[in-house]
Amino acid sequence: MSTEARWISVNGMPVQVVRKTIKNLHLGVYPPKGRVRVAVPMAISDDAIRLAVIGKLGWVKRHQARFEAQPRQSKREMVSGESHFFLGRRYRLRVVTAEGPAKVVLRNRTTMELHSARDASARQRDRVLQRWYRQQLKGMIPPVLEKWQRLLGVQVTSWGIKKMKTRWGTCNTEARRIWLNLELAKKSIQCLEYLIAHELLHLHERHHNNRFVALMDRYLPAWRQHRQILNSEPLAHEDWSY
Repeated sequence: MSTEARWISVNGMPVQVVRKTIKNLHLGVYPPKGRVRVAVPMAISDDAIRLAVIGKLGWVKRHQARFEAQPRQSKREMVSGESHFFLGRRYRLRVVTAEGPAKVVLRNRTTMELHSARDASARQRDRVLQRWYRQQLKGMIPPVLEKWQRLLGVQVTSWGIKKMKTRWGTCNTEARRIWLNLELAKKSIQCLEYLIAHELLHLHERHHNNRFVALMDRYLPAWRQHRQILNSEPLAHEDWSY
């Protein structure tokens, strides 16, 4: 489907252009620094793309400012005393040397214990934590998904979890399959609700148009507040290479 990717300049701002076999132009702004990407039909000219982006410059600048202002964690060393997040709450990590399988245990509302071998590297400890996040999120998704499928009158054929650098979730409307970002395990439960409702609504309306916004307003009136929570909480450290 994707055939060509290149860069153009719009008012001095670099814009990545991807030409696809699609009918409409889709503009996006992505973390960590507000990279601008536009997917366009094959035949559209660069001048037409520039005009479309210029018409949305205010929207682009607002999103870039939001990414710039969003707090970001430093690279995690996986040592005692570090801050880690789960369901929107900050925990202090306590690394415990232990025999047997590595695991993560929440001792209370402020302490996250990571049990691992004495010689475990930071990377190995991080894998233990990521596996735990995946297990927790995998357990939280089904009841929320069932709730929103029932409310919206839709049904997915499958769902999955994966690490994504530019999206919190995606929906393949033809396959009726959704993917959710592993980072959602760190965010509040309202963020998970918002993302699942958002992706499921794409089965009613594929594009982020006025009809989609109206559906969000109808089924989840507080969705803007939930989105704000998601966008204001710290982002994980990433290398963010493309």
